[in-house]
Amino acid sequence: MADAERTLTSTEIAASLPSGWTQSGESITAGYDTGDFATGLDLVNRIGAAAEAAGHHPDLTLTYPSVTVTLTSHDVGGVTRRDLDLAELVAQHAATLGVSPAQE
Repeated sequence: MADAERTLTSTEIAASLPSGWTQSGESITAGYDTGDFATGLDLVNRIGAAAEAAGHHPDLTLTYPSVTVTLTSHDVGGVTRRDLDLAELVAQHAATLGVSPAQE
């Protein structure tokens, strides 16, 4: 199994989660307060492009005025480096749009 496909421990995940992301079971999740639907759609489109490029696809929920992103590696049944890498890209795209993680 390639390192990118190895299921990570909770400690490994916690050490690498971008700000605003949390682990729940076999996935990681973040919510972003977009403020309006158009910004949320822009963020979803950016996430979609990054996901296609990575060949790794999140579950997305777009509502007014937020976006929720959930990542897991279904093929191995847990969180892998692929999920953390894509989470970092999502956080970067959100920051570019001036979107902050939702407050818990």
